Amino acid sequence: MEMILREKDANEWVYRGEGAANLVLAYTGSSPTFIGKVMRIRKCPRNGAEGMCMRSPSALTALERLLWKDVDELISSSDNEIACQLFAHHVMKPLLGPKYVDAGMLVEVPREFLELVEKNVIRQRPAWRVDNARVDMHRGSVLLMSDHSVFTHGNLGSSPCISVEIKPKCGFIPLSRFISEGTAIKRRITRFQMHQALKLHQGEISLLSKYNPLDLFSGSKERIYKAIKDLFTTPQNNFRVFMNGSLIFGGLGGGAEDTNFGIAKAFENALKSVIQADNGLCTENLLTLVAEAVKKSGVLDRLLDVQKLDNVDIEGAIHAYYDITRQQCIICRELSEEQLKRYTSLHSASLDESLRIVKDYLIAATAKDCSFMICFRQRKAGDSGSGSICSNIYLESTKQTFDFKVLLKSYCKRSFRNVR
Repeated sequence: MEMILREKDANEWVYRGEGAANLVLAYTGSSPTFIGKVMRIRKCPRNGAEGMCMRSPSALTALERLLWKDVDELISSSDNEIACQLFAHHVMKPLLGPKYVDAGMLVEVPREFLELVEKNVIRQRPAWRVDNARVDMHRGSVLLMSDHSVFTHGNLGSSPCISVEIKPKCGFIPLSRFISEGTAIKRRITRFQMHQALKLHQGEISLLSKYNPLDLFSGSKERIYKAIKDLFTTPQNNFRVFMNGSLIFGGLGGGAEDTNFGIAKAFENALKSVIQADNGLCTENLLTLVAEAVKKSGVLDRLLDVQKLDNVDIEGAIHAYYDITRQQCIICRELSEEQLKRYTSLHSASLDESLRIVKDYLIAATAKDCSFMICFRQRKAGDSGSGSICSNIYLESTKQTFDFKVLLKSYCKRSFRNVR
């Protein structure tokens, strides 16, 4: 971590968006080192005093070191931010594929840099995000990654880049024999759809999304297109579109409103510089392009394989977790003798088997929370392509060829306290 950003550099980074745990900023300056980069900065809760941030773990717990004992660099890391970057590099990248995962690099920053960043971006952040969390001033580093919403190689001015970011969620229905009768609904309805019902009940959303992750992961061109169309109709925080790195559709730091006529018209107009279609057909052609790229890339097949490492569900993994920690299983305390029989095999497993179950569950949880970005740029006549990192696709309806690249973005869930 030799690179350092100073307080004077903070004004060259602008707000791009945020999730529950991180702010994302994009670089707007002229330094060749940072052009085409985005920065991820950790947040901490605002609802307690200064100590809330300081209690963020600075190294792995004893249980985490036991879980990830086969990854030497990870268990010896001295800081939580470093551990997250190493988790992405050593655990997720080999499973999801090096061409799909950018683990990034850590850059040292002083507190003054973080303070100025917070001041600069506070007006761009959604009010509820500001109320919930702020920049964690106790971090000595930030994560620097390539901005995968643009093509950073070749002639940047040759064609506009359009990028679509999707949070696909869990792509399968769990069939674990450890699922209890009381939660058997999980075997019929996706986790995403159950969360939609809860959010509607709690007033967090005004309309249930028709999106079904099983459509997106189906491998069927028609069902994939339906999934993309449903995401476009109710984007919430699961679907965003960027033009040359600037957001043109969806929400920055939270859920976007449902797509009404005005939003749809503005988006259609924004696409005219990229999609060569008749009036009113640019959006439809973009969604078709995205669906075809999703299918052709095979990225969701890889992601689904990793998600399915969870073959026992949380209702099985929690028993293995209590065995590893050598605590009395609080789940079993509430069960009848007949119900206990379902979990006998878990509690009689070896330590190595219990570790495997918990590790696979946590890796799968990370994959279920991934988002992915597909970046497109039209290939002009005479272009030879954009190198080996890109594929290309021909959009028959507009007679255009696009180079495209795909990247997965994952967030660290290496212990049970990281899983929500």
